[in-house]
Amino acid sequence: MKVSENWLREWVELDATTDEVAHQLIMAGTELDGIDPVASAFTDVRVGQIKSIEQHPDADRLRVCQVNIGSDELLQIVTNATVVLEQKVPVAMIGAILPSADANEKPLKIKKGKLRGVLSQGMFCGSETLGMGEAGEGLLPIPDSAELGKNLREVLDLDDVVLDLDATPNRADLLCVAGVARELGVIMQAPVTEVSVKAASLDHEQSFPVKITADDLCQRYVGRIINNLDVKAKTPDWIVEKLQRSGIRSLGPVVDITNYVMLELGQPMHGFDFDKLSGGIDVRNAVEGEKLTLLDGKEILLSADTMVIADEEKALALAGIMGGEDSSVTDDTQNIYLESAYFVPEKIMGKSRKYGLHTDSSHRFERGVSPDLQVKAIERASELITEICGGEVGPFNDVSTRDDLQQRDAVHFERRRIKRHLGIEIDDTRVEDILTRLGCNVETTENGWNITPPVFRFDLATPEDFVEEVARIYGYDNIPARLRPMEPRIARKEETLVDENTLRNILVNRGYQEAITYSFVPPEVESLLSPDQEQIALSNPISEELSIMRSTLWSGLIPALDKNVKRQQPRVRFFETGLSFLKTSEGLTQRKKLAGAITGNVYSEQWNAESRSVDFFDLKGDVEALLEEATGQTFEFVKSDHSALHPGQSTNIISDNQVVGVCGALHPAVEKKLDLDQQVFVFELDMDNISHKKLPEYTKLSPYPSVRRDLALLVNKDVEYSTIAKVLNSLNIQQIVDSFVFDVYSGENVDSGQKSLALGLIFQDFSRTLEEQEISAHVEKIMEALNNHTGAVLR
Repeated sequence: MKVSENWLREWVELDATTDEVAHQLIMAGTELDGIDPVASAFTDVRVGQIKSIEQHPDADRLRVCQVNIGSDELLQIVTNATVVLEQKVPVAMIGAILPSADANEKPLKIKKGKLRGVLSQGMFCGSETLGMGEAGEGLLPIPDSAELGKNLREVLDLDDVVLDLDATPNRADLLCVAGVARELGVIMQAPVTEVSVKAASLDHEQSFPVKITADDLCQRYVGRIINNLDVKAKTPDWIVEKLQRSGIRSLGPVVDITNYVMLELGQPMHGFDFDKLSGGIDVRNAVEGEKLTLLDGKEILLSADTMVIADEEKALALAGIMGGEDSSVTDDTQNIYLESAYFVPEKIMGKSRKYGLHTDSSHRFERGVSPDLQVKAIERASELITEICGGEVGPFNDVSTRDDLQQRDAVHFERRRIKRHLGIEIDDTRVEDILTRLGCNVETTENGWNITPPVFRFDLATPEDFVEEVARIYGYDNIPARLRPMEPRIARKEETLVDENTLRNILVNRGYQEAITYSFVPPEVESLLSPDQEQIALSNPISEELSIMRSTLWSGLIPALDKNVKRQQPRVRFFETGLSFLKTSEGLTQRKKLAGAITGNVYSEQWNAESRSVDFFDLKGDVEALLEEATGQTFEFVKSDHSALHPGQSTNIISDNQVVGVCGALHPAVEKKLDLDQQVFVFELDMDNISHKKLPEYTKLSPYPSVRRDLALLVNKDVEYSTIAKVLNSLNIQQIVDSFVFDVYSGENVDSGQKSLALGLIFQDFSRTLEEQEISAHVEKIMEALNNHTGAVLR
């Protein structure tokens, strides 16, 4: 928010320089984006009045003017500006210093001179020349009441600066002059004089009925009729100037006054042409598909979750955001309906962005407008309107849907919290002064205070909030910096837990890089990667591209991988740990996952190894390295039917009959829709199911030699090794200490529907050396079982 320092000083008595004021605001937590002077540093520019105008004898575009500057003699000034008789103009006198158009050049000093042979004793000044406007705006306008010969800086109050404040979202009370003045009064212990608002004298009894249908969105609405006003009246210069210094241009007296009250008190307001309304006001939700043309001429299609101000026939305004064009105040308006409302911040939040809008009103309503301002604001605006535009004021309707709207619960604040949280002790008198100046009602108790915060401070609700306020106002500079005594806490570490950092390091050592992506993802990507999951939509998304809560970490990893590939990074390996979100019968649940995505070559380009692209087994090897940390658990890889993965290159990871993860190649159709240029392989593991292990136990080594037997098995192509491993385990042959596949062959001498598996078996006993007959008997038993369950035969 931009606010004039001089306007602030009308409210609060500050015995401090601009830099001191700025420093105090910054140290109290209000960001200051800049301090901008109202005008450039010029000197000796006075108010003059043109008494005569003649054409220059030798130049068609020049005129010779006689100018009265309040002295006995007139000044002669030659100009090319468009001027009229009796116009008051800014005159740079002989010797005046004006800023140069180029910042690198020296300031311009006005000298007596001749233009085309005619004497010129000064210069007229435009808005751009004085640093108060853009090029082409002409001479700086001067009020008719300005005294001739008076210094222009005094007349227009130009020794002023504009403070560009950026209040945090929880401090909506700082979005007005009253709030900033109150803040400075607290920080600098200075008296604050609020504007005096009187109840308007009523000229008629006409009122307009008000109904709040959307009572969960709007909880207070105040409106009044003002008849027979002159909307063509001129807005006073002092209002126009204050608006301009706050970054708002003048649009006519009614709009200017409502904007002025908004800047002054913090309450957005709106004026309707009363003759265009019918029946009564209804604050309601829009009808799906209802149309409304806004003040900026844009026609929008309303959705049912949008609140509007309506009459009996139509929507009049987008509540809390912008008025409608059809009911706006025009030059033909004679009667207005003035409104002032309180909207629930959480309910109106994000509505303006939904329609591509951001207004001064929405900026304030989304952060919270005090629910006790509505009557005060409408009385203040009525006072200014009747003073400037005349008119006859009627009574106001004040409709509220909550009796406790302006009540706040008291918070017990213990004295010891100050020492505990800040490390210092502050005198009770100072604490009470801070809290009282903040607008709180303070009652002293035996061990502290019962504090009732003001209604405009939505951010004060807990004892910790008041500790923060005391520290902020007391001054962070006044809290000494010292190290607190170290009290190390030795936490017991569960040896059976798999450390998350260990899993991270495994992947880093295998060439992965850790990524951190948003939990919010595009709905299109989410629907491709998790088509069977119900999407969880955000009610107030940052953007349409980040509007869904992710059910899989792939929704963030794959776009990140694709972005790197498209920026000349052909070999990418990413992993991420984070939460995924699912809708279940128990409601919204979140699970911590570890996911990865790889593409490109197995190794970086080098001279002593043949380049090849990663495949499913490279990814499976990385996953197995992670699973090895969960010692004691048995994991089984079973063919997956995941819709986002390639049907022939994907697997579910099973433990205790529960799916704990999945890995494989992305489905070609998914790759095409995501516009991926390279084949991508992905995995995702449930952290809760791989984060436990058994403690290592000593296993006795056999002193007797082991015996290896290799079997060449002919099996159908669809038989997986996991099936063979299950058969071997079911036989419970204690002498088999290891089994593995070391070759797979299909081709010549093997039927087209079959494959040859080379199975290695290691036999060993702990009490003796095994004999050939025993091993042969075991092999026969194994072959019989394999034949029965898988149809395997020796090749």
